[in-house]
Amino acid sequence: MPLITVTVSSPHPQMPAKAAIAAEVSRLSSSILHKDPNVTAIIVSTVPPEDWFCGGRSLAEAQRASVWLDIHITDGTNTKDEKAAFIAETYAAFGRLLGPLHEESYVHVHDVRDDAYGFGGLTQGRRYIARQLAVPASAAA
Repeated sequence: MPLITVTVSSPHPQMPAKAAIAAEVSRLSSSILHKDPNVTAIIVSTVPPEDWFCGGRSLAEAQRASVWLDIHITDGTNTKDEKAAFIAETYAAFGRLLGPLHEESYVHVHDVRDDAYGFGGLTQGRRYIARQLAVPASAAA
């Protein structure tokens, strides 16, 4: 049930549709981090390349694209290797989607405590407890 925010910018003329960006992000979070796409929320926004600066130069001037992807996941649900693979694959995928990326493109994975994160009015910790209580003790063993 991650919440993912994606901000992109590219001086290249073929900017992909926001739906295509969201679909790729959903694919990556599902295939690498094992997140259920049915409870994944993705917000995509764009910034004009003249308004995004890296190292004092705009992306328009540098002729590079960039991405900032922020994903919140429940702490302990993914390994360091899974998160590293997600970051590497996301960087590569956005290079394909947006054109050559500026090195100052970021993927930030937030590990959030289960009692401080949730959706639909319930924390992830409460959801876990409810699932455990719904399983008969003999089946849980």
